[in-house]
Amino acid sequence: MSAPTSVDGASRAEPTSRVEPVETGPAAAPVVRRIAAQASFETRAILRNGEQLLVTIVLPVLVLFALVRTSFIDLDTHGFSRVDFVTPGVLALAVMSTAFTSQAIATAFDRRNGVLRLMATTPLGRSGLLAGKVLGVLAVEVVQVVVICGVAVALGWRPELGALPAVVGAVLLGTAAFTALALLLAGTLRAEGVLAVANLVLVLLTVGGGVLLPAEQLAGPLAHVAVLLPSGALGEAMRGALLYGSVPPFSVVVLLAWTAALGAGAARLFRWH
Repeated sequence: MSAPTSVDGASRAEPTSRVEPVETGPAAAPVVRRIAAQASFETRAILRNGEQLLVTIVLPVLVLFALVRTSFIDLDTHGFSRVDFVTPGVLALAVMSTAFTSQAIATAFDRRNGVLRLMATTPLGRSGLLAGKVLGVLAVEVVQVVVICGVAVALGWRPELGALPAVVGAVLLGTAAFTALALLLAGTLRAEGVLAVANLVLVLLTVGGGVLLPAEQLAGPLAHVAVLLPSGALGEAMRGALLYGSVPPFSVVVLLAWTAALGAGAARLFRWH
């Protein structure tokens, strides 16, 4: 069959279809980069907040200085120097202040302001947001450890470097348990309620939760209760790591049990809005 021709006899080409390119937005960054960016944001948010800075760094340093330089609390140091005995508990308190109090308050107000619901719909997603928060907590804890250890060394503390792996393990266990508790509170209570409860719980656990003082040195029934609390288990884990070079197995079991129970509760009850 011959090709179509025009009126003057010239051949006429068939029209060709043209596909216009579809404009697309910029591709999302890789998962690791998104989580790292969120972790960086979480870290800066804590360190730039005066109230959070007071709770996470200033308070533990003041407690360390007070317990080492004053004798208003009678301590049985089991033959160790006062600074050697006190420093592990203060480091445990620092982990609690960041992983629990600071994280619970920040997450609760993000939830009230709609930030969590908005971030959950971005390429970061819910899992990426939670991962960023956990990494942010760990980054702040590194800053805390550096500052507190620097002050302790100035006060005469001489730690054994061989205890570092046990210390890292204790910190990770404590961070997991108290972050799970923070998310459970932040995802179920109103922000104002979380603010009050988180600060109150921190005070109660600091005074009678076996974190600064071993459970055996607490009065009455607290001596039996504190060993079963995550604060008491974390305190014992830090003291075991820094004073004896190993984490007590019972403390590991208690922290893992609390992490599993609190994590399951947070996963079931957490509300994103």
